[in-house]
Amino acid sequence: MKLDNVSKYMEKAGIPGRDRYDLPDSGKSFPDGAHYRIEMSGVEGPKVLEALIDEKNKRNVPVHRLISLVSGGYLYDDEELKYFAQMAADEEMEVIAVPGPRNGRDKGRQYLTSEGMRTGQQHRGSDELRNVIADIMRMYDLGIRGFMLVDRGLLWLVRKMQEQGNLPEDIAIKMSVWTGVSAAPGAKLMEDLGASSFNPIADLPLPMLSSIREVVDIPIDFYIWTFRSFGGTNRFYDAIDVAKLYAPCYFKFEPETDSSDGYAPWANVDHQIDLMRKKIKWAEFVINLIEENDPEIKLSKQGPNDLFIPKP
Repeated sequence: MKLDNVSKYMEKAGIPGRDRYDLPDSGKSFPDGAHYRIEMSGVEGPKVLEALIDEKNKRNVPVHRLISLVSGGYLYDDEELKYFAQMAADEEMEVIAVPGPRNGRDKGRQYLTSEGMRTGQQHRGSDELRNVIADIMRMYDLGIRGFMLVDRGLLWLVRKMQEQGNLPEDIAIKMSVWTGVSAAPGAKLMEDLGASSFNPIADLPLPMLSSIREVVDIPIDFYIWTFRSFGGTNRFYDAIDVAKLYAPCYFKFEPETDSSDGYAPWANVDHQIDLMRKKIKWAEFVINLIEENDPEIKLSKQGPNDLFIPKP
């Protein structure tokens, strides 16, 4: 079989036959005309959000989206969630909460083994799906309008329930890096299933990133830096190229720590606050780097009107 023929068949199916080594500009943008925005993850509770707001305002760094409450909304009481939602709304930031509980917290132990992790964070059975959807509904009732999912099947179910009028339409659905998107067909599947945005794996080279952008229009979430436990990929100086070829995209930052250091509500809050302040500092560096080297690349101002800002 000639490889060129395979490429032609892929292209006929709507998928690039090769990675885009020519690195074309995306030609796409957010509704406000911007190429990139800033996302902060690990916003685990009100005290961390208070520190984020303080630091972003000190440095005049816009933060557009918060990946929050990563172990599940059920670990927070109503007042905590309402206060969290109100703070984010006051600062015009979108909150993407992560409903739970998820795989690894029930009786199934395969996922926690070195081999079992390869099966991914798929939800086990209808009871677990019911619990996660209930967590979404509770957080929505308390004002949150964005959620991150780890399971493609749950994404399909959420969209089906929305079509049937059993889940609200005014929510953003982000797909986690744990879904493992690493090529154009997986990206297209996320968009076709109704995702608002998705996070591909962090270590893809620029030609692969470009081939993914070719087939989808929704925002793509990009790790500037990843946890040590997730490879520790550092791509600060790729930000200029990524903003051009991946637009519209969200930049996100993780420190050189293990993910458990920043994503658990029972972790040391002072440690989480310190990490959050550092993330804002790193975002400031990237923004300044882009402005100095390519001022044609645009960053959204705080609070663009297409965000799903909480309504507490």
